[in-house]
Amino acid sequence: MKTVTLAASLPDLAQELQRLLMAQNEPALAAQVPDLRIVDRCPCHDDFCAKFYVQPKPEGAYGPGHFSVDLDPKKGWIVMDVVDDRIVAVEVLYRDEIREKIHVLFP
Repeated sequence: MKTVTLAASLPDLAQELQRLLMAQNEPALAAQVPDLRIVDRCPCHDDFCAKFYVQPKPEGAYGPGHFSVDLDPKKGWIVMDVVDDRIVAVEVLYRDEIREKIHVLFP
């Protein structure tokens, strides 16, 4: 399975995620960001979607222990999926520059 580090491939986004998580009083999640490895991207073809997975995508719903963290970026929309206090996916919408990079990494 191909993986790339978020910090190496999208350093500005990684820093932004840490900042936004700290602003929402989520230091434990912010501490995970430097070690996140992108394992796949959303398979949809929506031209506004740059969602990526940092854990293998589940079959169906995430199930118990899942919650979402809505972040407040200056541009676009970002929601993190968390399961058992571990970040599993990052949904980034309306950020073409991120979408383009994700699609290059995971065509």
